[in-house]
Amino acid sequence: MDREELLARILDLLEYICGDEAVREEQDADLFDTGLLDSLAAMELLVEIENEFGVVIAPTEVDREEMNTVSKIVDRVSERI
Repeated sequence: MDREELLARILDLLEYICGDEAVREEQDADLFDTGLLDSLAAMELLVEIENEFGVVIAPTEVDREEMNTVSKIVDRVSERI
């Protein structure tokens, strides 16, 4: 899977979880600072990433700062596919 396809699928997941298409606007915006993602939604995101891509990312494996933007989330998932 190329990065563009992965990005599109991650954006779909984030839009579903956050309930807001604003996640698509700025890939380097901090999703927590903007209020689009909170700790519960972040856990849901990790579950959905596992379901969608078969990639397991334990919450204890990564710091919040490692997965706080769309770009960083795509990077973490692409490293594990």
